[in-house]
Amino acid sequence: MTEVESATHTVNSAAREPGEQVRVAVWAQDPITLTGLTGMLLGTADVFVAADAFPADVDVLVFAADRVTPEVLASMSKAASESTAPAVLVARQLERTVLLRVVECRVVAVLHRGVATGERLAEAIRVVAEGGGVLPANLLGELLRQVENLNHEVLEPRGLNSAGFTSREIGVLRLLAEGWDSEEIGKKLCYSERTVKNVIHAMTSRLKLRNRPQLVAYCVRTGVI
Repeated sequence: MTEVESATHTVNSAAREPGEQVRVAVWAQDPITLTGLTGMLLGTADVFVAADAFPADVDVLVFAADRVTPEVLASMSKAASESTAPAVLVARQLERTVLLRVVECRVVAVLHRGVATGERLAEAIRVVAEGGGVLPANLLGELLRQVENLNHEVLEPRGLNSAGFTSREIGVLRLLAEGWDSEEIGKKLCYSERTVKNVIHAMTSRLKLRNRPQLVAYCVRTGVI
């Protein structure tokens, strides 16, 4: 069991417009916690609390639970499938085995339940809304170790990188981004033109993109190339 430390490491991003409200949806494991968290946030001028648990148009989701049980994870996964908003998790303990699952639910901030005052929660929400993150040092270190293990034990043996692309796909993408066509890419990388077209088609299909410009734009935006 990993105790969620009260000390946190904060990463900030671009600031929001002055006076702009952050739309928040709150979910809690029990009604008392839900009422308490909602009451805390209702007194914050720049935070607007949505009435529904998982609306699609909020800026930040807030989850609260003593422990992240399978039932809690199921609720978090449901929210992640219905909203693209990043999330704040208020918890007392996290099992190491569920840490990556929590991140997959777009949780980028974790607060210890015992010290999650209204002011600290509101500040975490603001940081997350601006594209930042708030993680206790012990969770940050554990997360980095798990990501490293994932790379070494799962991705690298399959020729994949952390973004899920093979070295061949990366090579094709880089030349595609430079404006080369399939025939030119094939000659440069010693592949047939058909192979290059198949590689590009596989990537656009996997990512549900319509064409090559969308593929290049996606990979540049997400830092793949």
